[in-house]
This record gives sequence, structure tokens and C-alpha cells, in this order.
Amino acid sequence: MIELKDVVYCRLGTTDLQGAEWYAVNILGLEVSGRRPGAVYFKSDERQHTLCYFEGNPEDQTTAFEIGSAQDLNLAGATLDRLGHSVRYGTREECELRHVMAFIAFKDPMGNQIEFVLRPDTSAQAYHGTRDAGITGFSHVGLCSNDLERDEAFWTQVCNARVSDRIGDAPLMRLGTIHHSIALFPFHKPGIQHINHQVGGTDDIQRSFNFVRENRVNVTFGPGRHPTSSAEFLYFTGPEGMTFEYSSGVVEIHDEPLWRDRQFHFEPKGFCEWGSAPNIAAFKN
Repeated sequence: MIELKDVVYCRLGTTDLQGAEWYAVNILGLEVSGRRPGAVYFKSDERQHTLCYFEGNPEDQTTAFEIGSAQDLNLAGATLDRLGHSVRYGTREECELRHVMAFIAFKDPMGNQIEFVLRPDTSAQAYHGTRDAGITGFSHVGLCSNDLERDEAFWTQVCNARVSDRIGDAPLMRLGTIHHSIALFPFHKPGIQHINHQVGGTDDIQRSFNFVRENRVNVTFGPGRHPTSSAEFLYFTGPEGMTFEYSSGVVEIHDEPLWRDRQFHFEPKGFCEWGSAPNIAAFKN
């Protein structure tokens, strides 16, 4: 089994790098941590970066997960190759661009672009966002799937993810103690469904709700509270149509042997305890 430690960054292609940087800093509240030709890096916690926008196709989206050792990385590569996934080892230059020691790149069964990385850089400087959004760190991603059973099996049987809860057939999966680091949602093509950052509390959620509305940013869901993770949340639209989420108060699962995944309805009451309704059509093929 491939042992993953955490989700570490997302890489997003954009046709408007300047506009994406403006949004990430002034609306989302991230901090620029570095620049390379055609790319800007952003941090949201102690890591060197958790998001990179680069000049390219907006459908070019990658999610990276940390792996423990060089031996683990090689074993992961061999496992994926044996299962029929085309595995590519990153070049020295590509590793430098990602601020990691080494990585492998492949596509999951859905076709989502995934990287397993070794020793991602940690910055010696704390995160200081220009806009005080209350961000405490990058937390999880939603990935698209046109076969939830198949893709859940990949993440839980090939990799070490465990299902915490399900909304309909959509699994919310943890790698550590946090309720979920990976969520799968039905969609007809591969990609990142949403990117989550944790914030300090209810006041941060409410302040950002007012802030994004005042700045004419499309709020797609919330404010509300998830019955699954217990987190308060707010979803809103970013560059190239990417959905970003703030959440606060996510439950941690420390009693691993005793936890049993729960089933929630794939309808508004399965998503929000407060009655806020998502655009369910956006979660369906």
C-alpha cells in the first residue's frame, strides 16, 4: 500500500497570470512566496508554497501528496506501473520548480493529474497574508470522478486513505487525523473540483462572506456548516472558474479503530446543517 502523509500543493494553469496573482493575494488572502518565469507561488502556512499558478491551459491542474521516503517513492512508482499507470519521474529542474527533493507524476483512474512528492520545502518564514482572511493553512482538495466506486478503491486500496463519511456515493477520505484531505465528487471530466483553506473561526467565515460579496465574487455555497466534518464553510469562485472554500472547526478523528464512516444524503441537508443549498447540478455529471 502507498503510504501518503498529506496533501501539499495544487498547480493550476491560467491564461491570465497577472489576474490570478491579484485574486490569490487580494481576494483569497494568500502570500506570494516566490516567482519563476511564467509562474507565481503562494503560501498559506509554514510550507514554502501550497498553490502555484502558471501560464498554461486552465485544464492543466495537478494535486500533490507527500510521501515519506525515497524508498516509499520508488515502491509507489513500481506499484503504479504494475497497475498500468504511466509513471514519470521528475527531472532535477522540475523538482526545483516544485520545491521538492523528488516526485513521480501520473494520472489516477479518472485521469486527474497527481504527483507524489518527497521532502517538500518548508519555509523559515511564517505566512503573512496581505488580506487578513484568517487563513491557518491549506487543508484538502475535491477531485472529480466519473466512477466513484472505482476511484474510492484506488485511494483506499492502492493508497492509505480511509473513508470518514459519504455524501451519497461521494467519499470524504482522510490521510491523518483531519476528517478529510481528499473528497471525490461526480463530474464528467477530470480536474480539481475545489480547493480548501482552513481559517480561524466563525468571524473569519462571516467577514469573508461580506468581503467577497462586496467585491462581486460569486458565492456558490454558504455560509453553512457541514454535518459530515462539522466545519463551518464558505465556497466562492476563483480564476478560470475554480472553486475555493474556507472552512473552520473541522473534526479530527483520533479513535481510528472505533470510527465508522457515516452515510449522508446527496441533497442539501447532506451538505449543510444550516439549510444553505449548494448547486447540486454542479456535483453531477
